[in-house]
Amino acid sequence: MPTARLAEESDLSALLELFRASEVSAAAAPLERAEDIWRQTMSRDDLAVFVSAEADKIVATSMLITAPNLLRAGRCHGFLENVVTHPDYQGRGHGRAVVAAALAEAWRKDCHHVLMQSGRKDPRVRRFYEDCGFVPGLRVGYVAHRPARPA
Repeated sequence: MPTARLAEESDLSALLELFRASEVSAAAAPLERAEDIWRQTMSRDDLAVFVSAEADKIVATSMLITAPNLLRAGRCHGFLENVVTHPDYQGRGHGRAVVAAALAEAWRKDCHHVLMQSGRKDPRVRRFYEDCGFVPGLRVGYVAHRPARPA
């Protein structure tokens, strides 16, 4: 059974390689910008990045963002983002390991709940998240896109 660990500063290049192989979205570029973002990420107490590896290769990741909350008796909100598993390693438990690690951290931080969204239409993705403990349909997700910048 695969396991997950907290990401380390030295994991950046392996994560960028994972993102390229998974075609999830354009990664931050140039490399100097990605390095700056990674330094910021690693320095924050309210962000936790988890990774799962096979044969010393990072093959899955997730990011937990926690935020303080004046409601819910002061219990934090948790947000799960950037869940990615390399296409060649899907179905082997790596994605489940990084999500389980993020949820365990959220409960350790006394989060009221963990929210996540997925735009993927593949029914396997929906089953994956449900199997990880997420319940669809309890909330409605809304997205506001940044307006186009004037030329």
